[in-house]
Amino acid sequence: MQRSVFNEDHEAFRETIRDFVAKEVTPFYPDWEKAGHAPRDFYNKLGELGVFGIEVPQEYGGAGETSIKYETVIIEETARAAVTFGASGVHTGLCLGYLMRYASEEQKHRWMPAFISGEAMYAIAMTEPGTGSDLAGMSTHAKLSEDGTHYVLNGAKTFITGGVQADRVLVVCRTSPAPEENRRLGLTILNVDAHADGFAVGRKLEKIGMRASDTAELSFSDVKVPVEEVLGEEGKAFLYLSENLVKERLVIGIGAAATATAAINFAIDYTKERQVFGKPVASFQNTKFVLAECAAEVEALQAMVDKAIELYDSDELTAADAAKLKLFGTEVAGRVIDKCLQLHGGYGYMLEYPIARLYASTRVSRIYGGTNEVQKTVIAKSLGL
Repeated sequence: MQRSVFNEDHEAFRETIRDFVAKEVTPFYPDWEKAGHAPRDFYNKLGELGVFGIEVPQEYGGAGETSIKYETVIIEETARAAVTFGASGVHTGLCLGYLMRYASEEQKHRWMPAFISGEAMYAIAMTEPGTGSDLAGMSTHAKLSEDGTHYVLNGAKTFITGGVQADRVLVVCRTSPAPEENRRLGLTILNVDAHADGFAVGRKLEKIGMRASDTAELSFSDVKVPVEEVLGEEGKAFLYLSENLVKERLVIGIGAAATATAAINFAIDYTKERQVFGKPVASFQNTKFVLAECAAEVEALQAMVDKAIELYDSDELTAADAAKLKLFGTEVAGRVIDKCLQLHGGYGYMLEYPIARLYASTRVSRIYGGTNEVQKTVIAKSLGL
């Protein structure tokens, strides 16, 4: 089915991103995967390209676009090439939303120039060892100094995407004890300088996929954070996290459709080229039927994604909508990519083929952004259950 969510400006931007990927990412991507992260200066190139400022209002130095469609184009084009922009997706896809929603005018004018240029790369630190999805149970804490000028931060975080190279980290921590009747109260977001005394990057975690995006353990030992670096209101972090989950899950759904589409295209190209018993693999009925099933399922997912994009841009996408998209999209992507890898035979298991990267990297999409079991809970609540 023909899509109708993009206009000529979006397609022109698509060509720019496609050219950039071909020149600046694809030739070097195997080296990034071996290193476990993109080169630090790559993020400056993204800043020069204007990627980080697309959704930033003009008064803070950005392009002032309000639609998520430009971010969608980037997700689709990187998936098309089976690459990523390293950890930059967290920088813009997650952290920017928090900064734009909750930062004061003074903070935005102070923080945005370095954010847009790539001089200051951001990560967000929520998950802790042993707590997983139980964010209300976190133990990382910050105590206000006696003179009221700064917080003293102590604790540890894990699974922090972009944590190795981050210059600033939005750290969710407890600034007051949780009342027994509501454990979600008392959490605050601090914009922490990753170069401050007491801030330490621990292990760079080895993952089965997304290997060009660094994931780290972080620790804080008496890190002084000026009160001017509090994001939003003290004690309201859990509310902020909940409000931003809609976009996070939408982005995951967009990525699911994009990677599944890419997998089908890789499988079509491979099976047309690969000869078995003197004929192309694509000529066998099984191949045709498998790809037909995949195409139909992804077409349904894409329609759901495009509807969700329009709803998000008009501020009508609900938490239940986003949960349904995340659940359905990641399950579809998992099934489709698995089938497309199977059509590659043994070569599909080899990392030199992009289908192998998609297979390994897609698995985590059913875990992050809230596990798919959590999505089912959200959906069930929307049904009155």
